[in-house]
Amino acid sequence: MTKLILVVDDKKELRVLIKSYLEEEGFRVTQAVDGQDALYVARHDKPDLIILDLMMPNMGGYDFLRAHRREADTPIIILTAKLEEGDKVLGLELGADDFVTKPFSMRELTARVRAVLRRMGRDQADTAVLRVADVALDRTRRLVTVETRSVDLTPSEFDLLAAFLAAPGRAFTRAELLDRLQGDAYDGYERTIDVHIRNLRTKIEPDPSKPRYVETVYGVGYRFAEE
Repeated sequence: MTKLILVVDDKKELRVLIKSYLEEEGFRVTQAVDGQDALYVARHDKPDLIILDLMMPNMGGYDFLRAHRREADTPIIILTAKLEEGDKVLGLELGADDFVTKPFSMRELTARVRAVLRRMGRDQADTAVLRVADVALDRTRRLVTVETRSVDLTPSEFDLLAAFLAAPGRAFTRAELLDRLQGDAYDGYERTIDVHIRNLRTKIEPDPSKPRYVETVYGVGYRFAEE
């Protein structure tokens, strides 16, 4: 089935440009003018991916992220003219999966969209259920449990955990984990992974300050503890 993309931006010219290009690339596209409108559209249309501007009236991108993440784990690519690291970190902490900095080319945006959707599609072809110690991950149903507790993860957190559970004990560098999340289209900074790891630990660890599952390998990156 053709993937549906929700484009959220208060500038009509940019929405129309993105919509026209993505439709030429074979996607279906729906639109929203701000975060409040996007919440309604996302609930009604259930898009496969959201392209989200940050600076909008009524409800901006950050507020939309906070509200939408309580309802769904749709992959989200943020459009931003901001370059400060703190802005990116906040977006990641709220559940964003990738960033595209304005001005950008339509080819770059399309490459990011395809990279994120490929990640989601690969899950269906891999082993359906991964389990290490008390942590279980069901790729098909996109479910995670720790002991008997269900855990809600963003797409990036889910994909990180899937990579760890598929190879317990293996030390991944930050660059390897970034590649698992974003592929060749990503040109961000490796410390992005640290934010995702911190969020993941908060959700699955009994005591995030003393990780039992996701271990730091100093000078390298991270690994999931073997049973």
